Amino acid sequence: MIPANLTWLANHLWQSTLFAAAAGLLCIALGKQRAQVRYGLWLAASVKFLVPFALLVSIGSHVHWRAAASIAQSPVPVAMEQISQPFPSPTSAPALAVAQSETHVTTAVFGAWFCGFAAVLFAWLIRWRKIRAAVRAASAVPLDIPVRALSSPVPVEPGVFGIFRPVLLLPEGILERLSPAQFEAILAHELCHVRRRDNFAAAVHMSVEAIFWFHPLVWWIGRRLMEERERACDEEVLGNAAEPEVYAEGILNVCKFYLASPLRCVSGVTGSNLKKRIEEIMTRRALFSLSPGKKLLLVGAGMIAVGMPVAVGILKTPSVRAQDAAPPLSFEVVTVKPSNGGDHRLIRFVPGGGAQMTGMTLKSLIAFAYDIQ
Repeated sequence: MIPANLTWLANHLWQSTLFAAAAGLLCIALGKQRAQVRYGLWLAASVKFLVPFALLVSIGSHVHWRAAASIAQSPVPVAMEQISQPFPSPTSAPALAVAQSETHVTTAVFGAWFCGFAAVLFAWLIRWRKIRAAVRAASAVPLDIPVRALSSPVPVEPGVFGIFRPVLLLPEGILERLSPAQFEAILAHELCHVRRRDNFAAAVHMSVEAIFWFHPLVWWIGRRLMEERERACDEEVLGNAAEPEVYAEGILNVCKFYLASPLRCVSGVTGSNLKKRIEEIMTRRALFSLSPGKKLLLVGAGMIAVGMPVAVGILKTPSVRAQDAAPPLSFEVVTVKPSNGGDHRLIRFVPGGGAQMTGMTLKSLIAFAYDIQ
């Protein structure tokens, strides 16, 4: 059984998993479209882990709709709420012993999560320090490009380092290992990363991986993001009249002589499935623009994803107001008896609206009666 104070997390993980599954189905349906479309879908699935539906439900609860009272009891909203929140919160206060047990479970869960969170951050910090050291050891290179170019003695692949003020990090001697045409194609690939702000999107997903490190789907989404990111840049480079043979040879030479980027937020050129990328570059498979029907499908999916939790909040408003307007609990008969010294503190609600309290002091009884923290 899930502790009461962790049901919100269970519901959030369930909702984010369903959202990612829907994004995956859309990516399959749009398999022949440009990679940028599928990249956007996977990025939306990643961001969903940072945006709980409870926030949208709260927004919907502030919307006043006169017809909501009659619709709230219909089977459609009830089913909608059951699907989005399969782990309901308890409606009554748990017994004190149960509450203490749930507190211990919650503490243990948080401790385990924090250990994993710290381990992920520590691993990324070590990799980031290596890249930072390569940047500090680099010298400026005069290139006619919109970002600053640096040449580093560290044998790492060409990559874009930084989010708000990115720099292009090139390994020393790269012009001796690549032909001018190959270097121009690789340079066009890196500038594509800069224009698309791929480092920022990668940093967002890295924060998702750090927070939800225990969820395998998060890491799987990260791999899909990298694959579609590199494919999108490949498509743009080839669309700018680059020769497929020259571009493919340039990527293979970079893989042959240099190390891959250790961090996903340092956009390089050798990411994702290299064999599949080379095959797609050489065959230049046909790509289709989104048809009006598929555009409508994407817009409808986005409206459902955002509108469903807002609708749940709107339809829940009448019942919540009715509960708030209900009179407080009252008891016709109250019996107070002396407690033995060995009695444990216990609050138990019994059927019929009664309550039994054991081991409580007078101060605790008054605090409970008047809801004083």
